[in-house]
Amino acid sequence: MFSLLGDLTDLVLPGACAGCEAERVRLRYGTCAACVADLEALVAHPAAPTPPPPGFPACAAVGPYAGALRGALLAYKERGRHRLARPLGMLLAGAVAAVAPRDRPVVLVPVPSTAAARRQRHGDHMARMTGHAVRRLRAAGWTAGMVQPLRALPRPDSTSLDAAGRHAAAVSSLRINPRISVPRRRDRMRGTLVVTDDIVTTGATLAAVVRRLEEADMQVTGAAVLAATQLRKITTGV
Repeated sequence: MFSLLGDLTDLVLPGACAGCEAERVRLRYGTCAACVADLEALVAHPAAPTPPPPGFPACAAVGPYAGALRGALLAYKERGRHRLARPLGMLLAGAVAAVAPRDRPVVLVPVPSTAAARRQRHGDHMARMTGHAVRRLRAAGWTAGMVQPLRALPRPDSTSLDAAGRHAAAVSSLRINPRISVPRRRDRMRGTLVVTDDIVTTGATLAAVVRRLEEADMQVTGAAVLAATQLRKITTGV
C-alpha cells in the first residue's frame, strides 16, 4: 500500500546516493536502486527502548537506525537533501498505519524542533516529512491531518543525565500552544492522535511529548517513527 517504487519518477540528481553514498549512479529521489529496494523491504513493527521510560507510548518504527534508512535520514535531516522528505514521509505513513485504527480519522503530531534547529535545517524537518505522510495516508483512503500543538525550547545537553533526568529535561522544554485545537479525551471517538518523530533512542522525547499532550487532556494512541536505535520486535505468547 505504501510502495515507493510505484509512484516515484526516475530523476538524475547531483551528488552521491543518500543511502549508501555510492557515486555516479542513477538516483531515485536521492537514493540508488539498491537502497530503494532495501527501504521498500522494511516493514513497520512495534519497537521500544530497553527499558522504556514511564509513559512511553505504543510505538511503531519503520526499521533500525542503520543502512540505507540511516543514510537517507541523515542526508535529509543534516545535509539539506529536502527532496527526501517525500519518500521518507511515505515510509512514516506505514508506521502510522501500524499503530492507528483504520476506521477512525488520524491526526499526526510531529515532535517540535527548536527555533535554532529550524534555522540550521532550513525549516521544520519533522513537520515537512509528516505533511508528506498525511498526503500518503489520504491517497490510501485514510482521513488524516496534522496539528502542531507543541513548541520546543532549548534544553541542556542530556548525555550526563540518568533516565529520570533526561525525561524531566525533555518535559520542561515543551510548551503547549493553547490556540491549537486537537482531539481531546471527550472527543475520543472522533479521531486518533499519533505522535511522529524521526528516531527513537532512549524514548525520553516521545514520553515527554505524550505527557505534555495528556496534561492538556489530549488522548494519544501511539507514536510512529522512522528508525529505532535499539529496534526490538514485540511478540505475544501464552
